[in-house]
This record gives sequence, C-alpha cells and structure tokens, in this order.
Amino acid sequence: MIASCVDFVSAACYYVVNVKYEARLIDTACRDWVLNSMEMSFMHCESSASATNSDFGRCERIVKRWASSAVDLEVKDDKHTLQDFLFFLHVPRTGGRTYFHCFLRKLYSSSQECPRSYDKLRFDPSKPKCRLLVTHDDYSMMSKFPREKLSVVTILRDPVDRVFSTYEFSVEVAARFLVHPNLTSATRMFGRLGPKTNGISTLDIWPWKYLIPWMREDLFARRGARKQRGSNDVRSNDSYDMKEVVMPLHEYITDPTALDIVHNGATYQVAGLTNNSYFAESHEVRHCVQKHRILGDYVLQVAKKRLDNMLYVGLTEDHRESATMFANVVGAQVISQLEASNSSMESITDKKSAQISSFSAADVSINGHKRQSGSIEHIGRENSTDAEADKENMTVEKLMGAYESCISNLRKAQSQRRTNSLKRISPVKFSKEARRQVPEVVLQQIRSLNNLDLELYKYAQVIFRKQHENSLQKLSSIERLENMFGDSGGFTLWELAFAFSIVIIFVVGIVFVNARRTTLKVKI
Repeated sequence: MIASCVDFVSAACYYVVNVKYEARLIDTACRDWVLNSMEMSFMHCESSASATNSDFGRCERIVKRWASSAVDLEVKDDKHTLQDFLFFLHVPRTGGRTYFHCFLRKLYSSSQECPRSYDKLRFDPSKPKCRLLVTHDDYSMMSKFPREKLSVVTILRDPVDRVFSTYEFSVEVAARFLVHPNLTSATRMFGRLGPKTNGISTLDIWPWKYLIPWMREDLFARRGARKQRGSNDVRSNDSYDMKEVVMPLHEYITDPTALDIVHNGATYQVAGLTNNSYFAESHEVRHCVQKHRILGDYVLQVAKKRLDNMLYVGLTEDHRESATMFANVVGAQVISQLEASNSSMESITDKKSAQISSFSAADVSINGHKRQSGSIEHIGRENSTDAEADKENMTVEKLMGAYESCISNLRKAQSQRRTNSLKRISPVKFSKEARRQVPEVVLQQIRSLNNLDLELYKYAQVIFRKQHENSLQKLSSIERLENMFGDSGGFTLWELAFAFSIVIIFVVGIVFVNARRTTLKVKI
C-alpha cells in the first residue's frame, strides 16, 4: 500500500505540472476537476498508508511479545541425552512415517506409545507408561509435558520438494474417492464407514483433513465439467498443468488454503504456530507474519533455537546418512534405556524369588528336582511375542537391518497405492521427471512463498553436518577402544570398564584406610 501511494504521488506531481503550466491543453473547469480529484485521492491514500502503518505496529508488538516468551535463549546442556519421553515432531512429507514404522516401532512396545500417537492431533497424553509420541502436532504440544523430561526429534526436507510432495499426495488420496459417481455419494459413504471402524483415516490427520477434502471437491468438479463437455481431451503434456483433470500446481500454491497451511509449514510447525496450535496467540502471530513478511524473522529465530535444542535433526535428501545417524544417536540410547529397565526388573524379580524361596520348601518339585531360579519369569518370557523378544535383544546393527527390510516393503506398498490412485486421473503421472517440466517462474514463486522454510532448511543442514561429524567421532573412538581391548580374553568393552571401575574404587578405599591410620598415629 505504501509503495502504491508513492507511485500515486509521483504521477500526481507530473500531472499537476502539466495541468498548471500547460493549461492551454484543457480548459479551466477540467483543470480544477483534475486537481480536486487528485487531492481527494491523495488524502485517501495517506489514510490507507496510516492504517497500514498502524496495523504493522500492532503486529510487530504481538510477534515480538510472542517471540520473547516462546523460547529460552540458552541451549540445553543435556540436549544430546535421551530423556524419559520422546516426541517425534513429524513434518508432513519428510519421510517421518517410515521412521515411525521401521525404527520406533522396533524400539518401543505398543504399551509405550501414547494414545493415537500418530493419528489424531488432539489428545490427552495421560496413558500410564506413555513414552513415545509421533504426530503431526506442532511444537505447542510441548506444553503438555514437563520439558526437562522430554527429547524432541524431527526431519526437514527441501521446501520446494516438500511443496511438490504435498500437492501430489493431496491429489493422490483425493483421487481414491473418484470410484464414487459423485461427491455427495463419496462424502456420505465416508461418513457412514468412519464411525463403524476403529481405524484412522488420512482425513482425520492434520493437515490432510483440510487439504484432501479441498482437492476431492476440485477433482469431482473437473470430472463433472468434462462430462458436460462430452470430451476427455487434455491439451497439456505437463502433469502439473492439466487443468481439465486436476487443479494446476500454479493455482494450488496461490490458493488461500495452501497459503495458510502449506507454505512455510515446517517453520510454523517447529515454532508451534500452525492452524492447529495449542497456543492461543498462534493464529494472530501467524496471520501477522503472513501480512508483513519482515516479521517472519522473529518466527525464524525461534524455530532455529528449537532445532538447536533437539536431540536429532534429520534431512530427507540425505536419507542414508540420516537413518544411520538416527540409529546411532536415538536408537542406541533407547536400547540402552531398555537394557537398564530390563536389568532393574530382573533385579526386583530375583529379590522376590529369593524371598519366596526363603519362606517356602517348595523349591523341590514332585520329581525331586529343584526349580530354576526365576522360573516363573522365564515361562512368562517364553510366552511373550517374538516382537517383544526382538526389542529386548535389539542392537544398533539389528535395528539398521530391520529398517532396511521394512522400508523396502513400505515403499513397494506406497508405490502400488499411488499407481492405483493416479489411474483414476490419467494421463496425470507425477514423477521426478515430470517435475522438471514445471516452468522456472512457478518454482521461483514456490521459493518466494517459502522464504522462511528455505532459511530454516539451510540452518538444519548445518546442524546435520555437525551431528554427523560428532557421530563419526564417537564411533571412531569406540572402535579404537574395542581394538585396544580386542585380545582381552573375550570380555566386552563394558565388562572391562566395569572391572576397571571396581579396581579404582578398591584403590581409593586402600588409600583412605591408610590415611586414617596415619591420622590416628599422629594423634597418639
């Protein structure tokens, strides 16, 4: 608005000069009318500029106040240590679902997952022993938990690729409804099936509960228009610009729904400012940033600080390195916690068994053979599922092997679902090759609309490189120690470390006793 006013003033000055000094071109009445009209228009322009300045000032105060209270300035000292609770902040279309199925479900039992932890946005995490939350919830979910007991992990993706993937998935899932004759039939059928099944539909999950119905309605409208024309001809060869079949990408990215939910989505999610945030002020802050782009820097700084405090930040594009690092950084600590928990439980069980045996003569069976200590627990473990047994015996190497097998099967299933869906909107075929046909002007528009996400992604790349280097250094140190003690009679590194600790304690004890004797002699 301010820029347009400046342009208006320049134009007004030019015409005033012409009107005043070249009056012979028009009569006096016309000249007076032009001057009066320009004066009134300029006053209106000044009023609009004043209102814009006032709104900017209000928004700046709102955003600054939120930013100052949203994040601690100090980075956690223990951010690399897994706490009691793990929150996987799953940014849509980053590959997080594969981490959930192929990593976390190999590490955590179903009893440790929070209720509907992947599926629905709103829930009360009050389930006993709830230790894992994997969801599209934004960072405002942190308000539900004590921060000192919580570790957060996430994965980010190149913003342009993420917009492509969001568009493609929205269309893909919406196309599944085209088996119905019309939109009314599709929505009614979904409404009848939903309450009868305990399963969760994609339409229950944020942000798809907004994006897919939008795309579904559009697909039915375009199919109806083709039927009315009596033609299925498609003029374009670009799958992202087949307006006869599906909403073109360039229309999708400028729609108000996409502007509010898709663009800069990763930054808003990490900052806790999505349209499903638990923070009361989130919507006003987000709308202020969308109106005044310069205020986005406050949100960006909050999001960067939160990435700094996370246990792990992965990158979709560096898939192999990200997966390996996740297994070594997160997986190894979950396994360690599980081993410690099992050791503690076995210790408690042994104590109870000892107490029972001391008060009972039932240690001898009918055949005269003694029962094995802890036999009840042994039987219980034999009856447990293979999956739980695998968790108890899990190692980082086994975890990576299970991940590779799992992700291969998952990708095959996803590819088959996509193929079946896109058949209903042929000749549309989404692929990396098809993306290359998208004009540069559209790509540039996507970059502009995702300016915050681009900066956050660059920052995540720096964090990732540092994490990768630290992970490699730790692995190298462990390998050197294992090589040093490789010929130590078959003992593991941890057994040797424990024995070394005992020796140290013993030596310190001897020194302490000798010091006490010396003190006594001096007193005597």
